[in-house]
Amino acid sequence: MSITYARNAPLAPSDSRFVSIPERLMRTAARQPTQAAYHVRDAAGWQPTSWEAYAAQVRQAARALVALGVQPGDAVCILGFNRPEWTTMDLAAMMVGGAAAGIYWSSAANEIAYIVEHSGCTVLLVENAQQWQKAACEPQALASLRATVMMRRAPTEAPAQAPAGVSPPMTWEAFMALGASLEHDAEVQRRLDAIQQSDIGTLIYTSGTTGHPKAVELSHANLSWTSAGLSAAFAVTPQDRLISYLPLAHVAEQMGAICNHVLAGYQVYFASSLETLGEHLQEVHPTIFFGVPRVWEKMQAAITSKLNAATGTKAALAGWALRAGRDWHAKALQGQEPGAWLDMKKRLAGKLVHKKVQQALGFDQARILLSGAAPISVENLQFFTSLDLLIGEVYGQSEDSGPTAISLPGFIRIGAAGKPLPGVQVRIADDGEILVKGPNVFVGYKGRPEATAETLQDGWLHSGDLGRIDKDGFIYVTGRKKDLLITSGGKNISPGNIEADLMNLPLVEHAIVVGDSRHYLAALLTLTPDVLRDFAQQRGLAGGLEAWCRSAEVRAELQRGLDTVNTRQARVAQVRKFSVIADALSIDNGCLTPTQKIRRNVVQRQYAAEIDALYRDEAVG
Repeated sequence: MSITYARNAPLAPSDSRFVSIPERLMRTAARQPTQAAYHVRDAAGWQPTSWEAYAAQVRQAARALVALGVQPGDAVCILGFNRPEWTTMDLAAMMVGGAAAGIYWSSAANEIAYIVEHSGCTVLLVENAQQWQKAACEPQALASLRATVMMRRAPTEAPAQAPAGVSPPMTWEAFMALGASLEHDAEVQRRLDAIQQSDIGTLIYTSGTTGHPKAVELSHANLSWTSAGLSAAFAVTPQDRLISYLPLAHVAEQMGAICNHVLAGYQVYFASSLETLGEHLQEVHPTIFFGVPRVWEKMQAAITSKLNAATGTKAALAGWALRAGRDWHAKALQGQEPGAWLDMKKRLAGKLVHKKVQQALGFDQARILLSGAAPISVENLQFFTSLDLLIGEVYGQSEDSGPTAISLPGFIRIGAAGKPLPGVQVRIADDGEILVKGPNVFVGYKGRPEATAETLQDGWLHSGDLGRIDKDGFIYVTGRKKDLLITSGGKNISPGNIEADLMNLPLVEHAIVVGDSRHYLAALLTLTPDVLRDFAQQRGLAGGLEAWCRSAEVRAELQRGLDTVNTRQARVAQVRKFSVIADALSIDNGCLTPTQKIRRNVVQRQYAAEIDALYRDEAVG
């Protein structure tokens, strides 16, 4: 077997000795008791909670879990948006020898029931009455629970009703009251001291694109080693600030808002909602920000819309400043000296434009900007360099605790997923699959020995991703093995990068490239409503969204963009035809996973007629 190995970045974790995550919480609280651990937004502003108080809350919740009869090895399920009750319960579950299993807040009733039953859940924490009502739709899954707890209830809200045979949820205050006395404190300490590296610390239910999600079992050793490695690699300190807004059921957010947080001792700000993220960025000015590609794409669309509205001198100045930033970073990222002239232009552009845009976004104090969880287009990354904002990619999966490769300052290459996290080995198999080995690789899939054996072979995690490693050790992800399209001519084509390129077109929100067993590639496109509305107004188009999607002007604009995309592809990988779908792809209609990944099989099934129409004249070409 011919194997290509990646070279590690020249950094290593400063301390890889095993210390459990809940023990790290206690140590950080002892080291910096009065400093703020987390903040919650209310009508008066951001309200802080100290590390000493946070540790006390977790310990009290742990005593409450013991009072409820939760045993080592039990699972505690958590359903809801990011709040301190979420992370408190997660840490408390680990502290008593259990494991938290996060459930995406967008999950349907049957998905909630599956995770509750499959995990062996003993206590379920739900955010509010709405989430409780979804869970209660499947009462058989709740019948064996020791308790259900609700994070918050509106003052005017009536107590939650429960179906027959199921106890109604207790309030968070009632739950915490169970741990108010020190009766079970000695038992909590005994269990905390007894945590072993091989014990399961958390269950990550992957938001799979087909079937029930698999439960990734991550050990305490996995969590401890990975958080130490990430914190050291990014040189995170107590002075850093992070906004928690992505689902805590996802491994990346758990690393940022739980594991790395309690090790490094930085401040976490819990977002009130996804809709208020922009407002929070301007208030918090985070030093660390992690976004999925859709977040960066929406930011680019909003900035571009404002820039396009500028006229005269302002428009000329903005265009000049963007070119200066992009040209400077293009040189620097290739390891070249930009030169005195470019340096001067960038400094001037920074004063006149870049700093103002960064302040408006809330990124003027950001030192680490990251993108992960899905492919991001090169054009999107290059756009932010024009604003003097350098976004590094993080690549990984739940099965290796989040990171396989990271992009560090000084080790960023546009389009590359970074270099392996120090201590992690990466190799490319003969068929192009990315294989991973290291202390971050998971234990297995809970209750799925066959799936575990297929994914974990001789200690190597078979990622399911296709990729390559360049001569400098940078990893490039080129697609998914299962997503490969094989044309009728026998050509293997990975659609992921083509789709990312198409989604960089201003009008396009989602793109699905099809063509398996067909003579050529085609694409289904959905459009971004705000951008489409602006386009229609500029062109004077009549009607609404559906009419605009069918208009000749919109199709012509899309065709121009598609022609440009095709110039970057080999002939066999060029998209010949496209169809515009008026309906948005969403979690609610089943076309997107909770992490905003496209469920390709669902889309192809729902829009089979549209796809067939693209191939009625398949003999062409």
